Amino acid sequence: MAPDQRNCQIMTIHTDPAVTPFERAPEQVAFHRTELSVILSLYGRMVAAGEWRDYRISCLREVAVFSVFRRTAEIPLYRIEKRPRLRSKQGMYAVMGTGGQVLRRGHDLKAVLRVLERKLIRAVDD
Repeated sequence: MAPDQRNCQIMTIHTDPAVTPFERAPEQVAFHRTELSVILSLYGRMVAAGEWRDYRISCLREVAVFSVFRRTAEIPLYRIEKRPRLRSKQGMYAVMGTGGQVLRRGHDLKAVLRVLERKLIRAVDD
């Protein structure tokens, strides 16, 4: 071996074949800690009232969904959705009913969740 070849090192860089250096990896939409605290506060009150029993959080590419169930094996009673692409249009937060109907949509999460708090007031009054 020549004296200058002894100190040469070969470095190999391995990259994920699905992601090229010029494109970003797919991102997921998720609820922020402050958003989750608002949602879980409402969830706790509804559980205490006996209306809700279980929930599921789904973080997908374009939407984050907090689904609420009366029983675990059922379809969700309500879905609280966050769609950042709709931020400048109708608002990125929405409450969806069982049949897929939009109960409320807006820019402020607390204002959107008021549609469900009304149901809490009725549940306590009955």
